[in-house]
Amino acid sequence: MSGFTSIVLTCLVFFIIYQIAKASELAAILRGEEKSKAQVNRLMAWLLVAFFVLGLYGLYECHVYLTAPKFMLPVSASQHGVQYDSMFTITLIVTGIVFFLTQALLFWFAFKYQSTEKRTSFFYPHNNKLELLWTTIPAIAMFVLVVIGLKNWNTMTDEAPKDAMVVEVVGKQFNWIVRYPGADGELGKRDFRIINDVNNVLGQDWNDKSNLDDIVLQNGELHIVKDKPVKLIIGSRDVIHDVGLPHFRMKMDAVPGIITTMWFTPLYTTAEMKEITGNPDFVYEISCDQMCGKGHYSMRGTVIVHTQEEYDAWIKEQQSYYAMNNADAAAPAENNAEHAVDSVNVVTMK
Repeated sequence: MSGFTSIVLTCLVFFIIYQIAKASELAAILRGEEKSKAQVNRLMAWLLVAFFVLGLYGLYECHVYLTAPKFMLPVSASQHGVQYDSMFTITLIVTGIVFFLTQALLFWFAFKYQSTEKRTSFFYPHNNKLELLWTTIPAIAMFVLVVIGLKNWNTMTDEAPKDAMVVEVVGKQFNWIVRYPGADGELGKRDFRIINDVNNVLGQDWNDKSNLDDIVLQNGELHIVKDKPVKLIIGSRDVIHDVGLPHFRMKMDAVPGIITTMWFTPLYTTAEMKEITGNPDFVYEISCDQMCGKGHYSMRGTVIVHTQEEYDAWIKEQQSYYAMNNADAAAPAENNAEHAVDSVNVVTMK
């Protein structure tokens, strides 16, 4: 069906509806206002019941359709994510009960107490017990949900375990830069004033020896280890980005000039998640969950979850960023060192 035909048919449908409405209005005048009003009230009452029943059926069909594997995320791939899924389920149950109960009563009362010639309005202006009831119960429910949410939030942003691996993730328009500590296990200081896209994308201070063995990936790959806590140190080079890890149920803003952190423990390797989902092409994704410019759509990274042995083998093959750019990297002036930022020990925002 062409676009023009669709437009014509749509206009025709609206024209028919308009004509039916006009005919109904003329018929009402001929029948008399009171009789017509009673018929309309009965019709509206039954239509409300039909709308409620069909609405519930439509809701059920949407649930069946949208919860298909192709639309839903697989099982949470982090310990924190399991808690968040539980919190979501509890919230959905509590609000769902309230929703269905109130909507059922709303439509039932509209049907049962439809306007008739014999029925008059009943005014019920005040009831202290009822107001106390519908204020206290929602307040208690909201308090419980907020406490659960704060508990999970504090767990995510609290100090990571001492044995956690530390990885820095920095957003820029329009890709992710990931930095790993080298053999010394420490991330070196960096200074935004010496950033350049040729040989120092993070502004690493080469006077800080901890920088010399740091590994930097500009392809947005985050390599982590199954069952090992990982602390992400998050920053931005330009505008606000957001590190979104949907499969791990984690996200945190990347804010220029402010270091934010979060930590989690992966539960499944990439290979294991391929088996769980039955998708041989499955990948853990990093998304930017904050509109960051015209290239926002390209802010896509990947997370590779290894076993410890696989990670050790991978990290041995990596070359430090300094070594890769040593021929071109010029040591910064000494006065830059005092302005360098320690991205590990900086005060973090929660």
